[in-house]
Amino acid sequence: MSSRERAIKVQVPGDADAMQLVEVEVGDPGPGEVRIRHQACGINYIDVYHRSGAYPLPAPFGLGGEGAGLIEAVGEGVTHLAVGDRAAYASQPPGSYCTARVMPARNVVRLPDAIDFETGAAMMLKGLTAQYLLRRTLPQGGLQAGDFVLFHAAAGGVGLIACQWARALGLQLIGTAGSDEKCALAAELGAAFTINYRTEKFVERVREITGGRGVKVVYDSVGKDTWDGSLDCLQPFGLMASFGAASGPPAPVAVGTLAAKGSIYLTRPTLFTHIATRENTQAMADELFEVVGSGQVKIRIDQRYPLADAARAHRDLEARKTTGSSVLLP
Repeated sequence: MSSRERAIKVQVPGDADAMQLVEVEVGDPGPGEVRIRHQACGINYIDVYHRSGAYPLPAPFGLGGEGAGLIEAVGEGVTHLAVGDRAAYASQPPGSYCTARVMPARNVVRLPDAIDFETGAAMMLKGLTAQYLLRRTLPQGGLQAGDFVLFHAAAGGVGLIACQWARALGLQLIGTAGSDEKCALAAELGAAFTINYRTEKFVERVREITGGRGVKVVYDSVGKDTWDGSLDCLQPFGLMASFGAASGPPAPVAVGTLAAKGSIYLTRPTLFTHIATRENTQAMADELFEVVGSGQVKIRIDQRYPLADAARAHRDLEARKTTGSSVLLP
């Protein structure tokens, strides 16, 4: 059974106006696939990278790697989902900015009844990212209660989840943000300390907060603007975890710099490496659902846009006008 659906497509990479709302034909799922009808679609900064061509995709292409809705059909070999299931996902290939799609079932999981569709769409990519950072991307010896970590963009979608999750783990998260209002929001949701990087020198403040010791790990999705300072915030044997580049890619790092900064470690993880198998996806999602279901982590949805307003959503995101999570409503 095929149907005509609405989807955002990009013919030529560019600014927000490169996105076009078009009609597409959506057919039946093949082996290992499902068809899902979206109730909400998540918005993430990686969508901007795809749209602009910073992370190239073969054109024409869809956008969005996160959504929640109802399973309409399942393909051969799919046993963990059934027609009518409430479901959510963070997945490749991009294409969640639409009313319905056929997609690989591997990264689609059942959404617990206690979690509504908007929350499901807003939490999967960002929540699974926070999970792999705080639970899997760890410095030498791991993290224990009381340890200091530095998290840039702490008032963003991933950051606000990380603030709460870090508090639940007993970590002392130092969060940076670009305004006093965003710092207050990060503090409200669990950051032990906050730094307004526009008015304060974050390296000096981190050293002050930690008594000169520095942090065990820096989680950095900002990139160029915070890179050098982030390295200076680390303890010896600390870990620099770069998981994005909202301000642009950092300059190449000379290997000797890692020695000079204290035998530090550097990694560039991605969510999609971590969720490469259905088993990993399910295990990570189970842990995310547990902390959300228990109330230890609350998902803030501060912006909602109709699907047709995807361009406005991207402009707001790029202008750093958003806090928490944003969703498109098909």
